Amino acid sequence: MSTSAHGKTPYYYVPQPSRHPAMMALGLFFVILGAGQWINGVEWGMWSLYFGLAWVAVVLFQWFRDAVHESESGQYGRKIDLSYRWSMSWFIFSEVMFFGAFFTALWWMRSHSVPSLAGAENALLWPDFKGVWPSAAAGVTASPGGIVEPFDTMTPFWLPTINTALLLTSGVTLTIAHHALRENHRGKTLAFMWATVLLGIVFLFVQGYEYVHAYRDLNLKLTSGAYGSTFFMLTGFHGFHVLVGMLMLLFITLRLMKGHFTPERHFGFEGAAWYWHFVDVVWLGLYVLVYWF
Repeated sequence: MSTSAHGKTPYYYVPQPSRHPAMMALGLFFVILGAGQWINGVEWGMWSLYFGLAWVAVVLFQWFRDAVHESESGQYGRKIDLSYRWSMSWFIFSEVMFFGAFFTALWWMRSHSVPSLAGAENALLWPDFKGVWPSAAAGVTASPGGIVEPFDTMTPFWLPTINTALLLTSGVTLTIAHHALRENHRGKTLAFMWATVLLGIVFLFVQGYEYVHAYRDLNLKLTSGAYGSTFFMLTGFHGFHVLVGMLMLLFITLRLMKGHFTPERHFGFEGAAWYWHFVDVVWLGLYVLVYWF
């Protein structure tokens, strides 16, 4: 284990062997085991899943607590700062590829799969099918044999538009908070950080209400054909990322209240801000491609 000699920051801090990776692997084992058993009708699978999630949450808390202590004790120098920046950059790049795969699936179904099903070679199998997107237009069957119930599509007014305004506003408040931190105006930083966290929470509640509206009033479900599956997969995964980003910003705000971060050294803040702006950009793509077209 590298340590600070005479109060100086080490060139590259190497922590002592840690139990956290092994404990995280153990928790994830119970998560996967429980999820697999639960969806196959095994009753104890639910409890295994919940136990694993609780275990993972405790490990993450301890792991992040140790990392914060190492940072605040002066162990992290320029090399560690660069490592964190590159790590966060590659993580966000992997998220770009993740959502890129779902956007590509949406494009492929709209541009290739649905028109192909409407071709002459499928006319005998599915004579009433029309190659339109989404497959909920008047006189159009959503599935052969009627296995998909009729549904209405989600329009951009007004819930998705309200959520767009919420996320765009949160991007502005976060940027103001960042500039305030760089100018060492901690009171202003905290005020706009709490505003950003609140906007993220409101977004999640609005999206939850949108899902209730979809299921109850539109009969739009995950099983509503290709449209329903892509709609809920894209918006659901994005909502999960909003939840993660909101928690990141919440923890950063709590650290700010404890006096952590300086105008010169605050990559924890910047990393969370990068992630939040990425979430904003993904939502703009969703808003245009899922709700408008």
